[in-house]
Amino acid sequence: MESIWLGLCPGPRTIRILAMRGPTETVLKAHLSLRPSSPRAVIALLEALALWEGVQVRAALVVDDGSTSSSTTLYRDTFSMFGEQTPLYSLEWVPRRAVRRRRDELAGMHEFADLERMLARTVAR
Repeated sequence: MESIWLGLCPGPRTIRILAMRGPTETVLKAHLSLRPSSPRAVIALLEALALWEGVQVRAALVVDDGSTSSSTTLYRDTFSMFGEQTPLYSLEWVPRRAVRRRRDELAGMHEFADLERMLARTVAR
């Protein structure tokens, strides 16, 4: 079954979001506010992308290994059902790892290669 792979990576000021169709086709890159104005914002984003593309979104949220950073606890609070799978999306937690950089076809959004590799390693299983 075809799906969209989505990576969410909280940083110091923004969250980077990368959506891919398979391991090579980037379909969406974004830098959004680290603190969404609604607790349903992340879920709504996953559902909206699934409805837009007509396929399930397989998402992974990057979390710090210590699980104590404000960005990690914020997003853990957002999801009441960790590992939940719905007809529209599934979500996993993935520990942050150091990775090498790689260029892609959607220039100007800076570093997303780490999310590409994380998606290929985690969500594409």
